[in-house]
Amino acid sequence: MKFKKKTFKNGLRAIVAPMPSTETVSIMVLVGTGANYENLDNNGLSHFLEHMFFKGTKDFPKPGELDRGLDAVGAIHNAFTSREETAYWIKADAKKFDLTLHFVSDILQNALIKQEEIDKERTVILQEMKVWADNPINDIWSHVEALIYGDNSYGWQVIGTPKNIKTMGRAKFMKYWKSQYVASNTVVVVAGNVNEEQTFQKIEKAFENLRVGKHEKESAFKTPKPGPRTAIIERETEQSHVVVAALGYGENHKDRLTADVLGTILGGYMSSRLFEDIRGKLGLAYVVRAGHDSYRQTGFFGAYAGVLTEKRHEVIERIVGHLNRIKRTGPTSEEVTRAKENIKGTMALALESTDKVALFLGGQEILHGKIKKPEDIKKKLDKITKADLQRVAKDLFKPENLYLTIIGPRTDKDDYDTILNEV
Repeated sequence: MKFKKKTFKNGLRAIVAPMPSTETVSIMVLVGTGANYENLDNNGLSHFLEHMFFKGTKDFPKPGELDRGLDAVGAIHNAFTSREETAYWIKADAKKFDLTLHFVSDILQNALIKQEEIDKERTVILQEMKVWADNPINDIWSHVEALIYGDNSYGWQVIGTPKNIKTMGRAKFMKYWKSQYVASNTVVVVAGNVNEEQTFQKIEKAFENLRVGKHEKESAFKTPKPGPRTAIIERETEQSHVVVAALGYGENHKDRLTADVLGTILGGYMSSRLFEDIRGKLGLAYVVRAGHDSYRQTGFFGAYAGVLTEKRHEVIERIVGHLNRIKRTGPTSEEVTRAKENIKGTMALALESTDKVALFLGGQEILHGKIKKPEDIKKKLDKITKADLQRVAKDLFKPENLYLTIIGPRTDKDDYDTILNEV
């Protein structure tokens, strides 16, 4: 992978990855802020502000004008907010790069943030909350994090609370924008069919008025205090949705990549242990998967299944049984090779796309200030052994480290601590 990074006089970082074999270009602007930079009074503000950047700017003052301009050239555009970063991206015909750069630089420097538009967008976000609540396969993960991390930013929902969404005024938006959206906290990535040096010049010019100053830092992560290990969110759903989780590793932890391989072996694809057993052998679930997810300071392992409520006790026992088994005997050599090659192959496929290249480079830069190349990651993968995987399984899958989250009807078999203690 070829790319070059520059830091401009105002502190803005830019990365350009020329990909001459494609006809597209992706531009992504990442800002080092998100839900972990909020407090109880403004939880949800990062995501709400992300919405507001599309509601009118100096050059495109009418809501919808930006969308129409991009739709007119067949571009794809969106944004996302996480706990640690907020990103805005556009993918388009490479010939339209100047247009995409104008759009994304304008929204981040010249947004109008009108009170009337804030008030209209409140209902949109409240409806977005309901969309997630109506989709338990996605909604359950916010409850998993709330159970593991408790009452701190890692346990709060990125989208915020209904109370905050209904009451936050324009002053909070402006203060947060001025505090966090500064040049030194921003990375611009361009990947695609572009000229490297010309692109750097264009980026520097487009973002020359980006605010300069210090920004608020993320709070230090505090290890969760012991508390309840089971949460049942009672809903009359057709299925029960279950996640068996374990507190895991942050992205810079020495065993993070090993935990990723372990998650792949257990539930990362159709030939994984959980899929072959719970779906393939027993036919108890349609969706069953597992993996290890990391933030900068922490992470967690999660195994999910959507099952008939009368079968959920059995499925939870099966999941915990697999965690116990891999802890006791470790994976086979064939499983280790297959999982590592799967991760390599998945990464190779993703990095053929300009938007995935932009995220790969920009995500590492905004969170860590340095970039590991694909070949570096592959070399680390190759060094992981069966013994490493069994050691990490023993570290992760301990009774005091396990959590269970369920969305579904309550039953008379809802005492699960005994099962969790069997690991």
